[in-house]
Amino acid sequence: MAASLLLASVSLASQATPKTNNDAINTITVQTTVMSAENYQAQADTNMYPAPQGSMVQHILTLPKLNNESEYLIEIQIGQNKLVDCNKVKLMGEIETMSIDGWGYRYYQVDSIIQGPSTLMMCTDAKKAQFVVLNDSLTQAYDSRLPKVFYLPKDAQLRYRIWQIASDFEYSGQ
Repeated sequence: MAASLLLASVSLASQATPKTNNDAINTITVQTTVMSAENYQAQADTNMYPAPQGSMVQHILTLPKLNNESEYLIEIQIGQNKLVDCNKVKLMGEIETMSIDGWGYRYYQVDSIIQGPSTLMMCTDAKKAQFVVLNDSLTQAYDSRLPKVFYLPKDAQLRYRIWQIASDFEYSGQ
């Protein structure tokens, strides 16, 4: 009986993670533009967004048009590259969702990022470079109609990746 349950759970797990073809995702080229207050130049498709002020940097992600955009997601992480040891390190800051008056277009702003809490384990290994994420990732529907615009402090980085649906919906309990 136990062997048949184990076999059934193994076969269900193999259905939950179908093989995917990452070649299609790897050919999607997102155009990125990063501008500070010193080198800002208004662009035709983003001139309605405010120019970066002070020590803020504007990050613009322009997604290419796809035939089946409803099958894709974009995941965005904001953070900093830091030298860390074995302790869990966090950053603190707020990702605000803003809107352009009269347009309704959304953009995101982080006014400041500070060192957050950390565990205090004794570490024997050397420190290594690691991307430390601010809060959680932003996961959004893939939409090439409008660029994704972020205003971040100069010492922050933005990274992203594209996700593609790998299977159809399944019903639970059936």
